[in-house]
Amino acid sequence: MHRLFRCHPPLPSGLSAHAAPSRPKRTPSAVVAVLVLTLACIAAALSGTARPALAASAPTELTLAVVTTPGSAQHVCAERFRQLLEERSRGAYRVVVHHSGTLGTETEILQQLQLGGVQLAIITLGVLDPFVPEVKVLDYPFLFRDAAEADRVLDGPTGRALLDALERVGLKGLHFSENGFRHLTNNVRPVRTVDDVRGLKVRVLESTLHRELWRALGANPTPMGWPIYAELQQGTIDGQENPLWVMAEYRMPEVQKHLSLTGHVYSAHADLANLAWFNGLPEADRALVMRCMADAAAYQRAYNREKDADYLRRLREAGMQVVDAPDLASFRARADALRQGPLFAEPRTREMLARVLAAVGR
Repeated sequence: MHRLFRCHPPLPSGLSAHAAPSRPKRTPSAVVAVLVLTLACIAAALSGTARPALAASAPTELTLAVVTTPGSAQHVCAERFRQLLEERSRGAYRVVVHHSGTLGTETEILQQLQLGGVQLAIITLGVLDPFVPEVKVLDYPFLFRDAAEADRVLDGPTGRALLDALERVGLKGLHFSENGFRHLTNNVRPVRTVDDVRGLKVRVLESTLHRELWRALGANPTPMGWPIYAELQQGTIDGQENPLWVMAEYRMPEVQKHLSLTGHVYSAHADLANLAWFNGLPEADRALVMRCMADAAAYQRAYNREKDADYLRRLREAGMQVVDAPDLASFRARADALRQGPLFAEPRTREMLARVLAAVGR
């Protein structure tokens, strides 16, 4: 209980507290005495249990959106970022992760990110190419030999140049996390060569490159947001292409019979922020957000790769028929025709493709 202190100067001799004395003329020494007594009363009121606790400021709440479910590559990265930022900011920030498409498809999340309704998002890179055409170069088919080569390029100056290009459309590229190497599944037949793709109705990302790639390979590409379980179950589409974790986490063996380990595209995730929001942060906070996302991406990549063999085992055990070594040379021969086509004709895109191919020695 707060204790209140009431202090009054002493009354002149012979007067009660209820009398109305005439106002005496105060000498300077009397004024000083009154001030001293008043200050003593204030000090007493603020001492000990009477001192109120300072109210802690509420944390700044941030929205981070992903389209996939808990356990997915995007969600693993998002949760790790949330933990790191909240811990390292000592509670100054609170990150709310919206998952499972509750804020829409990846394209819709990007639009909200541009408008500032969402501060942060982790997006499949291919979905960005209608916004910034040159990012499609990282989805160039059969670009990276392995994950280590992908890391070297994405974490180097070429990767940073691509992230910086996103500023043209109001996005801040923080880092790259990983989706993984994409493989083909379908419910019609085993795919051993590129000729086996002919006529398959394949769901693809809402990306110009992915649509044109599967058209060049002979499929009937169908751009579609995620998830697509019902469409596969109903036979609206024959197949899809994704990393192994997607097939395992989204129960593809229930609706897909054949898996071919094509590894046709290394699929990255772009870890993004709204540019205006990011630039409005204090410099130390901007550095903190960048560092937390870089560490979250490194954590997620390692997690994803460690589990890849287990994902494949689970798919086999669930009944998928796996073509381990399809004729990739036949796929590459068809896919290489894209290099000279209109997809890469825009000057910035053509220049970026040359830069990326040079970085991998092609």
